[in-house]
Amino acid sequence: MTKLAFDWPSLPNEPLCVADFVVEGGIMAIGQTPWTNRRVGYVTGGRFEGPRLSGEILPGGGNWATNGEIAPGVVAGTFDARVVWKTDDGALIYVTYTGRSVVSAAVSAAFQDPTRSDGVPASDYYIRIAPVFETADPRYAWLNGVLAVGCGHRTSAGIRHSIFAVL
Repeated sequence: MTKLAFDWPSLPNEPLCVADFVVEGGIMAIGQTPWTNRRVGYVTGGRFEGPRLSGEILPGGGNWATNGEIAPGVVAGTFDARVVWKTDDGALIYVTYTGRSVVSAAVSAAFQDPTRSDGVPASDYYIRIAPVFETADPRYAWLNGVLAVGCGHRTSAGIRHSIFAVL
């Protein structure tokens, strides 16, 4: 069998925004169902800021996450998130994303430790998302054609995603 030769191009992108999601009340652990270990985080607000769009994250969205062990002491998770953003000039944008997280047992314990005021360095765990956008507002119609990727890290109030448009 002949090996294929690849010339891997870089993935061109541009910064889209930084989104701070507030998740008050913590994460609700539904628990191990017959199919998966499910957790739900209710988004109670937030803000997004970027070169071409800025505004607030409206309350009422959430993330219906699942997870499972992929190695001893290491859990991988999936995201199923849906939120509505309202731009500073009044446009409504429906944002959905999926993604992956990988967190060790030690990092998970550090997340739960109320004495850890310094947080956990983002380099100690993995959170990546792939958001898509939907809007009827003609000023932001360009978002309907954007696929984005993001890197996330936990904050004291929820999660921050740095989001990039894939060009």
